[in-house]
Amino acid sequence: MTEHVDDNPQHPRPQSLMLAFLGLYVLDRDIAVYSGSVIEVFDRVGVSEEAVRSTLSRMVGRGLLARQRRGRRVHFGLTDHATEVLRDGRRRIWETGAVNRAWDGNWTLVGFSLPDSRRGDRHDLRSQLVWAGFGMLQNGLWIAPGTRDAAGIVDRLGLADHVTVFTAQHAKPTESADLVHRVFDTAAIAARYRAFTARWGGRTPPPGLPDDLARLLVLHTDWLQLVRQDPHLPAEHLDEDWPAIEAEELFHALDARYRDTASAIAAELIDEVPVEGT
Repeated sequence: MTEHVDDNPQHPRPQSLMLAFLGLYVLDRDIAVYSGSVIEVFDRVGVSEEAVRSTLSRMVGRGLLARQRRGRRVHFGLTDHATEVLRDGRRRIWETGAVNRAWDGNWTLVGFSLPDSRRGDRHDLRSQLVWAGFGMLQNGLWIAPGTRDAAGIVDRLGLADHVTVFTAQHAKPTESADLVHRVFDTAAIAARYRAFTARWGGRTPPPGLPDDLARLLVLHTDWLQLVRQDPHLPAEHLDEDWPAIEAEELFHALDARYRDTASAIAAELIDEVPVEGT
């Protein structure tokens, strides 16, 4: 499933914040968190109780959270699907990184042809491909640098009979550098990284964030939105001063600055219970 990417990172959507919160404080801990304590955490970043409850309910409906009742209290734990989504986010932050210095010269190509009667399937496929770092080379042919799990996308959508997946290298007269700049909007990607650095690189944190828990939560939300929109293009075909380098260094420095204090605050606020059956 593709998670929504915020159009305006200055005011991230509650679900984007919720995914960051769950990734920081719930993932791989076999716990469920009390809704009231989630409301208290989100009040620190200006999200109303109504918005938190609505977000939790929607995420239950989408199969990302499971309700767990203890007396009159309702706790929320991760589903297997949510765990998969959050682990993907963690990999993109801490393992894949924002700069691709290990490209092997291969491209993954996905070709497909779906009739107008399957417009919904076509939309879902395109959304999943964008999420996985693909760009459209021409109508019905999408590419991404490196080896990507396109087969997994196709299988999940049940489109194996309509899609062709293969890996290849460029050949003359085509150049990989040309593909990078023709298929992907590198100017827009660079602008997003510069905006992140401008927002977080000042002497004081962005306004409206009263403590390190709020700062860490919004920092991770902003950064995850960035790396999920980044197709991880080969560094050799980007400018030497590619802004993702500075932005990633800033993210790591701020994460280290906020994390310990944020964890202490979270431990005081978050009411948690073991997931039933563990």
